[in-house]
Amino acid sequence: MTTTTSFGAANTAVLKDPKIQIRSFDGLRSSNSSLALTRHVNVFPVSSSRLSLIRAVSTPVKPQTETKRSKVEIIKEQSNYIRYPLNEELLTDTPNINESATQLIKFHGSYQQYNRDERGAKSYSFMLRTKNPCGKVPNKLYLTMDDLADQFGIGTLRLTTRQTFQLHGVLKQNLKTVMSSIIHSMGSTLGACGDLNRNVLAPAAPFARKDYQFAQKTAEDIAALLAPQSGFYYDMWVDGEKIMTAEPPEVVKARNDNSHGTNFPDSPEPIYGAQFLPRKFKIAVTVPTDNSVDILTNDVGIVVVTDVNGEPQGFNIYVGGGMGRTHRLETTFPRLAEPLGYVPKADILYAVKAIVVTQRENGRRDDRKYSRMKYLISSWGIEKFRSVVEQYYGKKFEPFRELPEWEFKSYLGWHEQGNGVLFCGLHVDNGRIGGKMKKTLREIIEKYNLDVQLTPNQNIILCGIRKAWKRPITATLAQAGLLQPKYVDPLNLTAMACPAMPLCPLAITEAERGIPDILKRVRAVFEKVGLKYNESVVIRITGCPNGCARPYMAELGFVGDGPNSYQIWLGGAPNQTALARSFMNKVKVQELEKVLEPLFYHWKRKRQSKESFGDFTTRMGFEKLQEWVDKWEGVVSTPPKYNLRLFADKDTYDKIDELAKLQNKTAHQLAMEIIRNYAAAQQNGKGE
Repeated sequence: MTTTTSFGAANTAVLKDPKIQIRSFDGLRSSNSSLALTRHVNVFPVSSSRLSLIRAVSTPVKPQTETKRSKVEIIKEQSNYIRYPLNEELLTDTPNINESATQLIKFHGSYQQYNRDERGAKSYSFMLRTKNPCGKVPNKLYLTMDDLADQFGIGTLRLTTRQTFQLHGVLKQNLKTVMSSIIHSMGSTLGACGDLNRNVLAPAAPFARKDYQFAQKTAEDIAALLAPQSGFYYDMWVDGEKIMTAEPPEVVKARNDNSHGTNFPDSPEPIYGAQFLPRKFKIAVTVPTDNSVDILTNDVGIVVVTDVNGEPQGFNIYVGGGMGRTHRLETTFPRLAEPLGYVPKADILYAVKAIVVTQRENGRRDDRKYSRMKYLISSWGIEKFRSVVEQYYGKKFEPFRELPEWEFKSYLGWHEQGNGVLFCGLHVDNGRIGGKMKKTLREIIEKYNLDVQLTPNQNIILCGIRKAWKRPITATLAQAGLLQPKYVDPLNLTAMACPAMPLCPLAITEAERGIPDILKRVRAVFEKVGLKYNESVVIRITGCPNGCARPYMAELGFVGDGPNSYQIWLGGAPNQTALARSFMNKVKVQELEKVLEPLFYHWKRKRQSKESFGDFTTRMGFEKLQEWVDKWEGVVSTPPKYNLRLFADKDTYDKIDELAKLQNKTAHQLAMEIIRNYAAAQQNGKGE
C-alpha cells in the first residue's frame, strides 16, 4: 500500500487557513538568469595576507521597493566567503567572539555558548558538531573524538539526531587545535551548522545489501556535491591545507554542470554563491520500509527504488519537511514532506541540485523565521514548486513509485551484517556518552579496531564484529550498563531529547536533564492505570519550539514554553508518518500526571486492537481528550494487592517499598528493576 496520504491533510489545512499568509519572495538570481541581476564588486578588509576580491556577489533583485534582508544576510555578503571577521576574532584574547563572527562560525560547524546555570560573568565556550554522512565514523576518528572530549571538552560526547557528534565546552583558545585534530583524523565539521546543506542522513545499519549500501553511497555523494568549495574552512583551521579524499567523478561533473543555469560560474562557490542558502537545509536518504531517518521531516527525502532482484533503479523524492516553529506565531509550523516525483538513479545529483537552487533563488531572506524551504512550498504549492525545479533539472519528474508502509527500525542488539560478521546496536540514553560507558566503549572500539555508525535516534552501532568476539564484548558492555535492548525500558528505547539547558542559548526549559525523571513518571502512570511493562509510546522532549529532537512527530511530545513548563503535543505515529498537534499549553512539569493519567487510563480501556497511543488520540479528538483531563478525579483506588511472584511476604514488600521511596519509585518498579538487572547479568555472562 502507499503511504503518501497520511501527511497531506495537515499541510493542506495550513494552506487553506485564511489567517495564514506566507508572503512570496523573489530571492537571489543566478548570473545565468534572464531577469535583471545586480552585481557588486567589493573588497572587504581581511587580516590575513591573502586579500581576496569578492566577485559575482548576487543580491536580491530589486522590485519597486528595495527588498529587506535580514542581518545575517548582510553578514554573509560582507564575510569574504565566511572568513571575515571570524579570522580576526579568533586571534583576540577575549573568551568570546562578536555577533558577526558568531553567525559565521556556524558554517564551520560550531556554536558559541555559555553556561546558563552560572550567575555573574558569562563563561563562554564552543560546541563543535561533526559532519558524518550516514553516521559513518572510522575507528581513528572515534578515538580522536573520545580524546578531545577529555582534553578540551566537558568529558562527554553527545550523539545527535542527525548522526553526528557534538563536543561541548571547547574554549576559544583551543578551537584551532580541536578542529585541526578532527580534520587530520578523517573527520570534518564543515557545514554541520549554518545556512547550507547539513549532515545527510541514511540508515546506519551496515548491512551488506545492495539497497542499503546504495542509499549510503548516495548520501555520501550528495554530501560531497553540496560541500562548500571556497576553502574558508581549511584556511581557518589548517592554514589552507586541503585534506580530503578524491571525489567521485560523477559528483564533480554534477557540481560543475551549468547547462540549466544553476551555477555562479565566476564564484568560488558555484552552487551557493556568496550568500549561501536562506537557512539550513536537511536531506535524508533511505530504502523502502526503513524510516529510521524520519524521512518526512527533511527538506528533501530520498527513497531508493529497486527492481524485483533488489537492483537500485532510481529514487522517489519528497520535499518540504521541517520541524522548527515559533511559539504564539501561527504562521510558523512543523510540516511533513510531500511527494515531488521519481528520477532515474543516474539523475539524483542533478535533481537534488535543482531543488537546492530553487530554494537558493526563491527562499525568503528577509525574515529567518520563514526562510526554510517548507514555507516556500507552502506558499507556492507543490505544482509550482515542481515546475520551477524541473527548469533547473532540465527534465520532467516521473510519477512517484508506490511504496510499502514505513517502519521505525532502531537496529539495537546483535545482527548479522551479511558478510560473515556481526554488528551490535547500543542504546544510549539521550545520546550522552560519559563516565564508565565512555571508558568501556573506548576500550572495545580500540581493542577490536571497530568502526562505528551513529543513528538518527542518538544511538551507536559497533560494526564488523567477528562472531568469536560476541561473548566477551557482550559481557564487557553489560558491566558498563550497555544492556541488550530487551533489558532496557521500552519507553527509553524510542525517547529523544535535545541538550537544552544549561548550554543551549535558545532553551526555555529542560530537555536532556529532565527526560530521565519524566520517563520514570510516565512508567509509574502506566503501572497505575494498568498498562503492561512491554507497552510504550514515542516520547520526545525539546527545551524550545525549534524541535531539534523532532517532538512534532512524537506520539507524546513535550515542547518547552516557559520555565519548568511544556506544550504537550499528541498524535504522531510510531513509524513517524503523522504530524502531532498541540494539545495543551503551559503545563507545569510537576503537574504532568494530571494530564497523562486520564489519557493513558482511557487509552488502556477504549483503544481498538493494537491501536497506538498516537492513533488513539487522533481518533478520539482533542475535544474528548480535554474533557477527560478536565473531569479527571484519579484512578479508582482498590485495596493493595501484593504480587506474590515478586514478594513472598508483606515484610519483604515493606522493606522494598521503603527503599523504593528513596529513589522516587514504587516497590513494584524497584523489584522489577532488580530482577531485570540480575537476569541481564546472568544472561550476558553466558554470552547470549
